[in-house]
Amino acid sequence: MSRKVANFIRLAGSYIILIALSIAALYPALWILLASFRPGKSLYSKTFIPEQFTLSHYRELFTSPSYMFGTWYANTLKIAVFSMLIGVVLTLLTSYAVSRFRFKARKTALSTVLILGMFPGFMSMIAIYMLLKEFNLLDTHIALIIVYAAGAPLGGTFIAKGFLDTIPRSLDEAARIDGASNFGIFMRIILPLSRPMITYMALTQFVGPWVDFIFARLILRTKENWTVAVGMWDMVNTNQNTNFTLFSAGAVLISIPIMILFVFLQRLLVDGLTAGASKG
Repeated sequence: MSRKVANFIRLAGSYIILIALSIAALYPALWILLASFRPGKSLYSKTFIPEQFTLSHYRELFTSPSYMFGTWYANTLKIAVFSMLIGVVLTLLTSYAVSRFRFKARKTALSTVLILGMFPGFMSMIAIYMLLKEFNLLDTHIALIIVYAAGAPLGGTFIAKGFLDTIPRSLDEAARIDGASNFGIFMRIILPLSRPMITYMALTQFVGPWVDFIFARLILRTKENWTVAVGMWDMVNTNQNTNFTLFSAGAVLISIPIMILFVFLQRLLVDGLTAGASKG
């Protein structure tokens, strides 16, 4: 009986903790969603559920001359997509090289990538800012794409390498016997078998530029070139412009692409993350 009571208490405690964590995670998101349908501009409301629902904030985002949400949204989508494509290619090539080839500087390269990946990105922002200034790339989207894509191998090489190590080398050897080159092996064997890992890298590389604020705020100066994170920050930056319900509507629209990607690619995402973590 004492063992059953202990198991019951342990199970009940686990459920209580999980429920508390779920409430803590869902409450802010639900509050933002409901606030986007609440009339007015105030952050405070007497009731959690709005007494009246309105879509005026969503219309205002795209019709108000004070905001350029449509332009900001398109800018962010362009930067995120190109950063994702280039970053995934660079990460795959880097991880394929260190996984399949043995060369003198291999361990040094892996150690360098590991050490650089330990440092937060904002430590190098001043140096990157000066470099971009020398190349006249400030206030351009290409600057963000280059930095985001070039930094992708630092965060994804070891996970991608772990996944590629699980692919049998006998497949490479059989293809090489048939006359396939290294590039042919990469395109015809490695890539088709790496769809879960590619999905994981694509999602993480897309989400990073999509929600980034600090670096985009540092580089982009003109309002027409802003990303949606910088534009929404400007909505609530001053006491004279504290339209929190409009901000909530923009936050909901920002979350839609990410939710869609995670819902439809969840299985491949989990497979890629777990398989890539099995080896280092």
